[in-house]
Amino acid sequence: MEVTTCGSQAMVDLLIDLNFITLILQIVLIVVAAFVLVRLFRRLLKATEERTRIKKGILSNVQRFSQLVIYSIAIILILWMLNIDVTGLVASLGIGALIIGFALKDVIENWVSGLLIVLGKTYKIGDLISVGNLKGVVVDISLRTTKLKTYDRNEVVMPNSMLLKDKIINFTGGKQETVTSITFCIDYVFDVEKVKKVVENVLKNHHKVIVDQKKRREIKFIVRIKEWTIEVEPLFWINDPANEEFIKSEITELVRIEFQREGILPPIPGIIRKEFLGAKT
Repeated sequence: MEVTTCGSQAMVDLLIDLNFITLILQIVLIVVAAFVLVRLFRRLLKATEERTRIKKGILSNVQRFSQLVIYSIAIILILWMLNIDVTGLVASLGIGALIIGFALKDVIENWVSGLLIVLGKTYKIGDLISVGNLKGVVVDISLRTTKLKTYDRNEVVMPNSMLLKDKIINFTGGKQETVTSITFCIDYVFDVEKVKKVVENVLKNHHKVIVDQKKRREIKFIVRIKEWTIEVEPLFWINDPANEEFIKSEITELVRIEFQREGILPPIPGIIRKEFLGAKT
């Protein structure tokens, strides 16, 4: 009887040792898995930064948040395996996360929007974009905000969540080129072809205007005939989107000078038009 009892006790001790060793191995496995996941996620974020060519460190907040989540889950699993009641801890974490989530709702929403913008390559630094009634060049992108510089040199900081809720027009798409237009109003008595030729000559001789047939960078015209007015709108490419408004202003002034030299006038009252036509005859 004693031999049987000793053998059973030895078997129980062996099982306890095996269970203890298994428990230690499982805990070690969880710790190692947590470190591996954190390392993999860090490499993934680093590769994302390099591939999208965004500022170094812009995803650091996402990295820290992911580390916190992974390590928290690992600690809860270890405590559960040690037969420690984690129900209260999980409930506390859940309530705490809910409170923090409500408090930081806008921040988290901006982070997610920033990630979507960066990963989706919606726009990049240097692009000329339009959001609602605002138009400007992107000078900085962070996880929370995007900074635009308008043509009048004002810097506007916009939350990323607001950007994704509105319609975004990217005029450059990563290239330092954009298409623009100017509308010239002339009196209906003048020859439209002559007007187009004058405007085209000014555009072709301007150093900021791109004319390249191979790249399909052409000058095209839209003509609108109205009751006493003809609108001539040239569409053309420029190589400096950040200064679009200044370039258009300069071209407008050059065209005005050429119109004056050629005797081309804007819409004029009927009496003056009669005198003008009489002088031409």
